[in-house]
Amino acid sequence: MKGFRRLACLALGLTALAVSPCRAQETVVLGEEDSLTSGIPGTGPLTLEQVQTWLADPANHAELKVKLPMGLNLGEAQIKGIDKNPLTRAGIELGRQLYFDTRLSKDNTVSCGSCHHHQEGFSRHTATGVGIGGQKGGRNSPGSYNRILSDLQFWDGRAASLEAQAVGPIQAPGEMGNTHAGAVSTLKGIPAYVAQFEKIFPKDGVTIENVGKAIASFERALVTGPSQYDWQESWLKYASLAEEDLQDIKDDAETNAKYEAVKTMVEGNPMSDSAVRGMKLFFSKESGCSNCHVGANLADEQYHNLGIGMAAKEPDLGRYTQTKVEKDKGAFKTPTIRNVALSAPYMHDGSLATLEQVVEHYDKGGDRNKWLSDKIVPLKLTSQQKVDLVEFMRACTGPVPHISSARLPE
Repeated sequence: MKGFRRLACLALGLTALAVSPCRAQETVVLGEEDSLTSGIPGTGPLTLEQVQTWLADPANHAELKVKLPMGLNLGEAQIKGIDKNPLTRAGIELGRQLYFDTRLSKDNTVSCGSCHHHQEGFSRHTATGVGIGGQKGGRNSPGSYNRILSDLQFWDGRAASLEAQAVGPIQAPGEMGNTHAGAVSTLKGIPAYVAQFEKIFPKDGVTIENVGKAIASFERALVTGPSQYDWQESWLKYASLAEEDLQDIKDDAETNAKYEAVKTMVEGNPMSDSAVRGMKLFFSKESGCSNCHVGANLADEQYHNLGIGMAAKEPDLGRYTQTKVEKDKGAFKTPTIRNVALSAPYMHDGSLATLEQVVEHYDKGGDRNKWLSDKIVPLKLTSQQKVDLVEFMRACTGPVPHISSARLPE
């Protein structure tokens, strides 16, 4: 594994390995630093003593300079929120605990991780979220990864920041069913939480605003690593070179090391012929997929009406509920294609069970309605093209950091 990770570092042009793989002392590559999301070392519930020992280490409070893994790193200029809410190991760890702690809910049964489960693509394999008392929500649980590249949150963009989104479900009657005051009161009764809030947020300690900051910090650390698609894309710049250009690369030791690393990684993570065809089709005018699924995270952060659910007697009007702009009726935020194969079912209402059904929906030109996006038109794809698109989307699956849902304060 260390050899494999070293090759990945070389492929990314990272050479500072003395402190830890792929990480210089002041820099963390999110998604490649498992210690950020795997919890305070040890087993069993966290004791106050263990938390105090963790808090006593100054390194856990140092502001982290963050980088993104290959593929996502093309969007580093678009990173959101860390200017106002800097990332630290202590802040991320506190957020991890809160994300998985059911005590934030009214009846101690639901946590953030209940609807955004790390073993189900940070979503849930149910059509909609399920809150306290088994209540079913009206919308599918969107993935909580790669949020570091997004500001407005929820399917309708109603939360202005990840911090605001993080505390919204706590007081939603059909989700966690609590009040912000009730959640804060609960946390103030748990000594290990009080110790962390007072150390990390010395000005005001346990507040709902600081709960949001901590959970947002953890969610910003949830990013997807390089997929088969990313390795294939990185190889293209070499694959098209003339023989004399390749020889120049081989004549320079450092450049050749990067070349060989990328070659090894793409050979070890090959895309199928079908996925390669699907990639070309995905980014072509013929399919128009990349009209919306664009950029480092393969999502334009915009809102579009695809016709889903618009035949209902009282359809969900999505973005319109926030903007009151006519064209936004039935429009919902574009989700990322990264790791989409792990988060079925699909669409804002979870009405499409498979990626094959999603492709069929687009192929027919969506569901006609007055506000259908002008980007949605019948594609008339062949059966093979449909298969190829699905295979490409599966090839956009990358690793995520190790996540521990255990080790919560006793």
